[in-house]
Amino acid sequence: MGETLNGTSGLDIEAEKKLVDDTLKQLKAENCSEEFIKSAMKDLGIQRARKYGWPNTYVFSKAMGEMLLGHLKENIPLVIVRPTIVTSTYKEPFPGWAEGVRTIDSLAVGYGKGRITCFLGNPKTVIDAIPADMVVNAMIVAMAAHANQPDETIYHVGSSVSNPLELASLQDYGQRYFTKHPWINKEGRPVIVGEVKMLNSMDSFKRYLAIHYLLPLKGLQIVNTACCQYFESLYVELRRKIKFVMRLVELYAPYLFFKGYYDDMNTEILRRAAEESGVETDIFYFDPKVINWADYFMNIHLPGAVKYVFK
Repeated sequence: MGETLNGTSGLDIEAEKKLVDDTLKQLKAENCSEEFIKSAMKDLGIQRARKYGWPNTYVFSKAMGEMLLGHLKENIPLVIVRPTIVTSTYKEPFPGWAEGVRTIDSLAVGYGKGRITCFLGNPKTVIDAIPADMVVNAMIVAMAAHANQPDETIYHVGSSVSNPLELASLQDYGQRYFTKHPWINKEGRPVIVGEVKMLNSMDSFKRYLAIHYLLPLKGLQIVNTACCQYFESLYVELRRKIKFVMRLVELYAPYLFFKGYYDDMNTEILRRAAEESGVETDIFYFDPKVINWADYFMNIHLPGAVKYVFK
């Protein structure tokens, strides 16, 4: 139905849906546990996404959604807005609002609670982030601009071209914030954070994890068994932390070494046109160039994440 990311032919959305349905029915017919079914379906999604060049099911399903829109739109105006990493609000309805743990908030939660001491990534990688209210404003202005125009336009709403944010800066903001404002854990004690060791390849990450965590965890498992589960709570907690980091790496690995920038020229043209036509850009603002990332993360996003996301 549409062009795949790696040029592989044969993508049929109906066939993909049928494969999902048939696989799910088969697993249920075999009386597999809910946990096994969930894991198997996740694996299937990743497998199908990577077959056509997408790194995960999330972006694969979004791409298929765009294909369907293009196929079915006929003469209806179609505007596709592609936001990058959506972060907490810049100003409206109030600064720092967020709902649920999303994207880089997973890193904030993990680091602030002391679960992350190392991570995979190139410090120079640009993290393409954009506050949620800017995304909403861009959508509103785009809808108004394209009303009754039977065309198809794509807007990338992000910051990598206009106001790039490097991973090293993000790490610095997190360390500075949580050093000054440590998270208070359930026992009422502040969580002391340190500098996160950045590992610049998957091989170095696996070596570091094996030496510093997996081998000691295996030793603890043996001791725990020998001592009749005396260290069970410690073992479970350490295993949970390792799984948490592995899950984050699995989720973000395709993006941590990404060297591309998302062309936001259409969005910039839209912003200028709105400004020239008298749109109240102080209300419908979506210019990422106005963001001071240090101020935003230190005084808006991270305090908001602690207030609305941390539990």
